[in-house]
Amino acid sequence: MPFETHEQNGLIWLSASVLSGVRHGFSTRLGGVSPAPWDSLNLRPGMGDGREAMLENYRRFCACLGAEPEHTVLSRQVHETTVRACTADDAGKGLFRDRDYSADALITNTPGLTLFVFSADCGTILLHDPDTNAVGAIHAGWRGCARGIVEKTVQELERLYGAKAANLRAALGPCIGQCCFETNSDVPDAMRAALGETAAPYLAQHGPKWHVDLEGLNRQWLLRAGVLAKHIDTAGLCTACRPDWFWSHRKMGETRGLQCAAIVCPS
Repeated sequence: MPFETHEQNGLIWLSASVLSGVRHGFSTRLGGVSPAPWDSLNLRPGMGDGREAMLENYRRFCACLGAEPEHTVLSRQVHETTVRACTADDAGKGLFRDRDYSADALITNTPGLTLFVFSADCGTILLHDPDTNAVGAIHAGWRGCARGIVEKTVQELERLYGAKAANLRAALGPCIGQCCFETNSDVPDAMRAALGETAAPYLAQHGPKWHVDLEGLNRQWLLRAGVLAKHIDTAGLCTACRPDWFWSHRKMGETRGLQCAAIVCPS
């Protein structure tokens, strides 16, 4: 189903109906205080807009979700497949304390803990198991997708918290669309090596170049992991096509901010 758009005091974010009842959101670049070229809701630590602007942006976004900034855990993304199980001891890491880890996926069953992953074209996925109330947040660019980070995260939710893949609810946030994700053959080769023929519908060749449907491939990993199609929502929004709402690494390079996907573990 399509995502729902929300606005509060000029801040615009998205939510997925499949995660209804769980505090979560996918940010846009609108509604913060950062100056150009990070304007305005930049959630990327360490940029030139300064720490005070970043903290104010987090305060505003967390207020929209009903989350507490002090209870956030930020991913430290390196395009690999590390899944970090977070506890109360991780609260504030990345925002108020150093991140003593690298992880492209975070999971937890600690009530009130809010997990953040980031994107400027890559895929983001939020997961919730209504039986155990365990949650997960995944950063899945093409490298992580090809290496199976989505399936690994589902397996870790099952192994550590007793979740069941068939019960999981999953929302795939905005990412670069097949319209704009033009690449050489290395990306489709990696996808075919990982997913076999099930990757074919999401790869289209146009002359010497390929166009890749990253959202569709990440969804395919969810299905392969045992998540039911009726429990998956997709945003269907291309970050490269919508510079008014999103930052895009492909279109803007490194001088830009990041949007996020965040989910609060329910009580």
